[in-house]
Amino acid sequence: MRLSEQLHAHPETAWEEHRSARWVAESLEEAGFTVQPAYLGLDTAFLATFGSGPFRLGLCAEYDALPGLGHACGHNLISAITVGAARALAPLADAAGLTIEVYGTPAEEGGGGKIELLERGAFAGLDLAMMAHPAPVDVAEAEPFAVSHSHVSYQGKAAHAAAYPEQGVNAADAFTVAQVAIGLLRQQLPPTVRVHGVMTNGGEAPNAIPARTEGRWYVRAASLDQLTETEDKVWRCFEAGALATGASLDIQPESKPYAEFRTYQPALNAYVRNAEHLGRVFDRNSPARDMNRASTDMGNVSQVVNAIHPYVGIGSLPALNHQPEFAAHCVGGDAEKALLDAATALAWTALDVAAVSGTD
Repeated sequence: MRLSEQLHAHPETAWEEHRSARWVAESLEEAGFTVQPAYLGLDTAFLATFGSGPFRLGLCAEYDALPGLGHACGHNLISAITVGAARALAPLADAAGLTIEVYGTPAEEGGGGKIELLERGAFAGLDLAMMAHPAPVDVAEAEPFAVSHSHVSYQGKAAHAAAYPEQGVNAADAFTVAQVAIGLLRQQLPPTVRVHGVMTNGGEAPNAIPARTEGRWYVRAASLDQLTETEDKVWRCFEAGALATGASLDIQPESKPYAEFRTYQPALNAYVRNAEHLGRVFDRNSPARDMNRASTDMGNVSQVVNAIHPYVGIGSLPALNHQPEFAAHCVGGDAEKALLDAATALAWTALDVAAVSGTD
């Protein structure tokens, strides 16, 4: 509880989670885990290990917050759930044949920290990777969109908007054209695609033709293949803005694309049994269960090792993830109950899957 509240009170955004990573790592060191800080060269990543059994269990901790919204996705709870499960399993590791590996994974909110770790050799050879994410209601299976994150900018030419407007090249107009084109494109996009973004710099003064505009845009799709196909169409919309105004266009990826999720069904089945034994209810008809479509770089991990990514309800309705009201629900009684239940269910699931593995 203390760790969750501490993280919630001191939110840090992607790649800036220096205190958060240290606090999570320290809570594992207190339980006898061996911690490698700045894991694989990433300042706010770590690896904490315990035990030496043949079954290698990976538990992922996320602790980055959202700009301007704090822990409105509940990553403070993710870290506490992971630490709780790891500490519960530690005394049983030798008897259960476990090696417990807790990965501190920065920058899930658009930075792709797990992808960076993957490409540097993390997660290799794990028998199972797990984490649990807060949501309004309990949902068992993650079905996230693949997603790309891009920084988009137009470079035009400044001019006095009243005296010499014809001398300017309006970079803000370029963005307007692109956004209109994207809006029209949506009619031809399948329901498994999402395109959305924000302008982060729209100009400096109303009486000056904007010379530069910038924005951040996400493209989501059911799979990496569909994502690539969709990106080509979206980029043409941005190119239309450049062509119409004469501004130059630059599109830069903010991270490598997040993949769709591949669920390891035996572990998910075990998690559902364990969660239901604790009194959790999976309402498959609730519209609030759509949080399981949210993109995550845990999808990339699931492409390499067996993985599950269930969602634990914190009783937040009508508040939903990425709303300030949801952040408020990520501490307090319902959040604490969800934390304990999810940590317990993950720990029991690890023991179940390891036991079956040992009999194969």
